[in-house]
Parts: sequence; structure tokens; C-alpha cells
Amino acid sequence: MTYPTNIVVLTGAGISAESGLPTFTGTDGLWNGHRIQDVCTPEALERNPDAVCAFYDERRSEAVSAEPNPAHIALTKLERHWRETGKGEFLLITQNVDDLHERAGSKSLIHMHGLLNSAFCVECGWQGPRHGRLEGNRECPACERDGLRPDIVLFGEAPRHMRQIEAALEKCDLFIAIGTSGTVYPAAGFVEIAKSYGAQTIRFDITLPPDGHQFDQYFHVEASKMIPKWAGDLIGETSPHQHSLLLI
Repeated sequence: MTYPTNIVVLTGAGISAESGLPTFTGTDGLWNGHRIQDVCTPEALERNPDAVCAFYDERRSEAVSAEPNPAHIALTKLERHWRETGKGEFLLITQNVDDLHERAGSKSLIHMHGLLNSAFCVECGWQGPRHGRLEGNRECPACERDGLRPDIVLFGEAPRHMRQIEAALEKCDLFIAIGTSGTVYPAAGFVEIAKSYGAQTIRFDITLPPDGHQFDQYFHVEASKMIPKWAGDLIGETSPHQHSLLLI
């Protein structure tokens, strides 16, 4: 491997699912019992803000009880090693709205779909941490109006920090996708952007991805089992007698 090597990692619901959080798809998905248009759209927020707040209050309660798994921890260890040894830049982009990456210790992190532990006011624009329930308690600490909403990207709203993400993809040498379906845009297009600028691409997922042909290598395996081994290879912890996952 040549240095500097810039790494961009994209994580999706699959990595959180291994910590016990249900995903937004499938028969056991979060949509069960809820229509998307009732709880996850700007129209629903305008029509019944307490219902939307209640839905995400429940998601936050689930996230609080979950713990980071070995994949979260391994990514933190890799980021720290990359930063301390000057091997290149490292950016972790997550589609998840839980705080498992933060609790594992990640620092160079973008939540492109927002964060459960945050709220903002539609009246005055205040934004900040929010650890209590929002349902029935939407008074803004700044303007004192009932304007608080979950700091979450709802269906039809634009993802966050796209300029920063695109800039990182353009200069990354290694793009890793972990536990993401590859069907939700714009995140599903990140691999194509990275490849167009010459990056090597690897995917870790327990499902067969529709965009699998775009990756140089694909591991059909649980992230919590494989990411620690992969990160160990990059850090240089793997014994010479062990099988290496490195491609570069």
C-alpha cells in the first residue's frame, strides 16, 4: 500500500442491526405498524408533528439501549491509527441516525440523515442536543414557541453535508461500504463517484447488493465479524501467517 491513502467509509442500517436495532426495511422493519407518509415525511410533520415526534422518540429509546458492536469499535481504532500515523485522511459517513459510532469513539464522522439526539426549531432555526421526549414537549429553548422537530432527514428532504461528502469521495483512494442496501440515493451513488476518481472499492454486507458489480471486492458476511479483521490488516496487526484481506 502506498501512502498517503485517503479512506472514506459509508455505513448503513446493517451495522446498527448487529447491535440489535431494527432496520427500515423488511418484514421486521420500522415501518411495521406505521405508514411512511404518517411519520416520515414533511407533510406528516406539518399535519401531525406529535405523531412524527413520537415515532422518533421511540427510535431514540431503542438506540439508547443498544451498544456499539465490534465493527463500530474497529472503525474507531482504524480512524485513530490513520490520524496518529499520518497515513492519510479518514472520513466516516453514516446513513444511520443513532449515535453508536460516536459512542464507539468515532471523531471524523458525518451523519448525512441527521441524528436522533438532536432537534431543531422550525420557527427560529435553533439546533441542539435533545435527550428528552419531543412528543408533547416541543417548546424551543430559544424562541419558546412549539417549533421543535426531530433533527432527521425526512423523505423528500435533502441529505446533509453533501458538498463535504463529494469532496472527500473525489480524493479518496479506498471506499468502503458497510451494511448499506445500495438502493437509497444519493448514498447508493457514492461508489460510482469514488470509482470515477480511481478509488478502490470494497463492500461488506449480509445481503446481495444490486450494485455489487461496482465494487472491486464484496464480502458476504456480518460486519461485526469481518471489519475487525479487515481493519487489523490495514493497521498492520495481522500476523504474516494469517490470511490478508488487503487488496492494495
